[in-house]
Amino acid sequence: QVQLVESGGGLVQAGGSLKLSCAASGSIFSINTMGWYRQAPGKQRELVATMTSGGSTNYADSVKGRFTISRDNAKNTVYLQMNSLKPEDTAVYYCYADIQRFTITSATIRRNYWGQGTQVTVSS
Repeated sequence: QVQLVESGGGLVQAGGSLKLSCAASGSIFSINTMGWYRQAPGKQRELVATMTSGGSTNYADSVKGRFTISRDNAKNTVYLQMNSLKPEDTAVYYCYADIQRFTITSATIRRNYWGQGTQVTVSS
Protein backbone atom coordinates (compact mmCIF):
# COMPACT_ATOMS: atom_id res chain seq x y z
CA GLN A 1 0.00 0.00 0.00
CA VAL A 2 0.90 3.67 -0.11
CA GLN A 3 0.97 6.29 2.62
CA LEU A 4 1.39 10.06 2.59
CA VAL A 5 2.76 11.51 5.82
CA GLU A 6 2.67 15.26 6.35
CA SER A 7 4.58 17.44 8.78
CA GLY A 8 5.31 21.08 9.46
CA GLY A 9 2.00 22.64 10.39
CA GLY A 10 1.55 24.84 13.43
CA LEU A 11 0.68 28.26 14.79
CA VAL A 12 2.33 31.36 13.38
CA GLN A 13 1.70 35.09 13.48
CA ALA A 14 0.57 36.98 10.42
CA GLY A 15 3.53 37.74 8.19
CA GLY A 16 5.39 34.67 9.35
CA SER A 17 6.48 31.55 7.49
CA LEU A 18 5.97 27.81 7.67
CA LYS A 19 7.19 24.92 5.57
CA LEU A 20 5.09 21.81 5.06
CA SER A 21 6.50 18.46 3.99
CA CYS A 22 4.80 15.35 2.68
CA ALA A 23 6.55 12.05 2.08
CA ALA A 24 5.05 9.21 0.11
CA SER A 25 6.04 5.66 0.95
CA GLY A 26 5.03 2.14 0.01
CA SER A 27 4.95 0.06 -3.14
CA ILE A 28 5.40 3.03 -5.48
CA PHE A 29 6.13 2.61 -9.18
CA SER A 30 5.90 6.28 -10.09
CA ILE A 31 4.42 9.55 -8.87
CA ASN A 32 2.79 11.97 -11.25
CA THR A 33 1.34 15.17 -9.80
CA MET A 34 1.89 16.02 -6.15
CA GLY A 35 0.45 18.97 -4.36
CA TRP A 36 -1.40 20.63 -1.55
CA TYR A 37 -5.04 21.42 -0.90
CA ARG A 38 -6.57 23.13 2.10
CA GLN A 39 -9.90 23.25 3.85
CA ALA A 40 -10.98 26.00 6.21
CA PRO A 41 -13.89 25.52 8.64
CA GLY A 42 -17.20 25.69 6.83
CA LYS A 43 -15.56 25.83 3.41
CA GLN A 44 -14.87 23.38 0.62
CA ARG A 45 -11.44 21.90 0.07
CA GLU A 46 -9.51 24.04 -2.39
CA LEU A 47 -6.35 23.71 -4.42
CA VAL A 48 -3.30 25.50 -3.07
CA ALA A 49 -0.50 24.34 -5.36
CA THR A 50 0.49 21.37 -7.47
CA MET A 51 3.61 20.23 -9.27
CA THR A 52 3.95 17.61 -11.98
CA SER A 53 6.79 15.12 -12.12
CA GLY A 54 8.28 17.30 -14.83
CA GLY A 55 8.27 20.37 -12.64
CA SER A 56 5.28 22.30 -13.97
CA THR A 57 3.49 24.18 -11.23
CA ASN A 58 0.01 25.52 -10.64
CA TYR A 59 -0.95 27.89 -7.83
CA ALA A 60 -4.17 29.30 -6.48
CA ASP A 61 -4.35 33.03 -7.17
CA SER A 62 -4.62 33.71 -3.45
CA VAL A 63 -1.16 32.26 -2.74
CA LYS A 64 0.81 33.30 -5.83
CA GLY A 65 3.95 35.15 -4.87
CA ARG A 66 3.77 33.96 -1.26
CA PHE A 67 3.84 30.15 -1.44
CA THR A 68 6.34 27.97 -3.27
CA ILE A 69 5.90 24.29 -4.03
CA SER A 70 8.87 22.02 -4.63
CA ARG A 71 9.63 18.32 -4.91
CA ASP A 72 12.43 15.90 -4.23
CA ASN A 73 11.60 13.06 -6.58
CA ALA A 74 14.35 10.85 -5.18
CA LYS A 75 12.68 11.06 -1.77
CA ASN A 76 9.07 11.01 -3.06
CA THR A 77 8.55 14.19 -1.09
CA VAL A 78 6.73 17.42 -1.81
CA TYR A 79 7.19 20.68 0.10
CA LEU A 80 5.20 23.86 0.51
CA GLN A 81 7.09 26.94 1.64
CA MET A 82 4.57 29.47 2.91
CA ASN A 83 5.70 33.05 3.43
CA SER A 84 3.84 36.24 4.33
CA LEU A 85 1.10 34.18 5.91
CA LYS A 86 -2.29 35.75 6.44
CA PRO A 87 -5.10 34.82 8.85
CA GLU A 88 -7.16 33.70 5.84
CA ASP A 89 -4.53 31.01 5.18
CA THR A 90 -5.71 29.26 8.34
CA ALA A 91 -6.90 25.79 7.35
CA VAL A 92 -6.13 22.10 7.43
CA TYR A 93 -3.63 21.46 4.66
CA TYR A 94 -3.79 18.13 2.83
CA CYS A 95 -1.09 16.57 0.74
CA TYR A 96 -2.17 14.97 -2.53
CA ALA A 97 -0.40 12.61 -4.89
CA ASP A 98 -1.30 10.85 -8.12
CA ILE A 99 0.56 7.56 -7.70
CA GLN A 100 1.06 4.44 -9.75
CA ARG A 101 1.75 1.60 -7.35
CA PHE A 102 2.55 -2.08 -7.62
CA THR A 103 -0.15 -4.62 -6.92
CA ILE A 104 0.37 -8.04 -5.38
CA THR A 105 0.77 -9.48 -8.89
CA SER A 106 3.40 -6.87 -9.78
CA ALA A 107 1.04 -5.12 -12.12
CA THR A 108 0.53 -1.42 -11.51
CA ILE A 109 -2.55 0.57 -10.64
CA ARG A 110 -2.93 4.34 -10.59
CA ARG A 111 -5.01 6.32 -8.11
CA ASN A 112 -5.05 9.47 -6.01
CA TYR A 113 -3.86 9.48 -2.42
CA TRP A 114 -4.36 11.99 0.41
CA GLY A 115 -2.47 12.71 3.58
CA GLN A 116 -4.12 12.92 6.97
CA GLY A 117 -3.98 16.70 7.05
CA THR A 118 -1.95 19.17 9.08
CA GLN A 119 -3.34 22.25 10.80
CA VAL A 120 -1.98 25.67 9.90
CA THR A 121 -3.20 28.54 12.08
CA VAL A 122 -2.24 32.15 11.38
CA SER A 123 -3.00 34.63 14.13
CA SER A 124 -3.59 38.31 13.45
